[in-house]
Amino acid sequence: MSSPLSKSVHTFTRLWYKIDCRGQVVGRLAVQVGLLLMGKTKPIYHPAVDVGDHVVLVNTRHVVFTGKKWKDKLYRHHTGYPGGLKEITAERVHSKDPTAVIKKAVNGMLPKNQLRPLRMRRLHLFPDEMDEDHAYAQNITHNILGVTIVPRALHEYAQEEIDSYPKVVELK
Repeated sequence: MSSPLSKSVHTFTRLWYKIDCRGQVVGRLAVQVGLLLMGKTKPIYHPAVDVGDHVVLVNTRHVVFTGKKWKDKLYRHHTGYPGGLKEITAERVHSKDPTAVIKKAVNGMLPKNQLRPLRMRRLHLFPDEMDEDHAYAQNITHNILGVTIVPRALHEYAQEEIDSYPKVVELK
């Protein structure tokens, strides 16, 4: 039998989630990460209180966009000078910094208030796999493979699996 004190400790403790971003769609992943950072998955959630968890994203280099967004999506900023509107494509941002695209997406999913910088500090991004001896690795309490199920590519199937797949029409 658990005591009320132990239940409240588990409720208020900040958990650490590790999410593998390989093959994940940026927007769908950002929604889930935003919910974890805000603490909306906890029963004690309140919009004015920072009760969110830590989120570690690995393999951010391998995120995907749907459609032609790598070339069409633009990130804009202004230098402050007349005619100083700068535009850069998502593909170029991703080639410069593999963590920037997902960081901008998660930042856009969070409410625009004074808690946003505090919540963004609990987002930890790694372009590739995190080392097992990294300081964050010992804090991880939950491993999440991804938000969506990524189908295997054709080259990942063995020839026996391809041959044994039922054929609807015989091709000659």
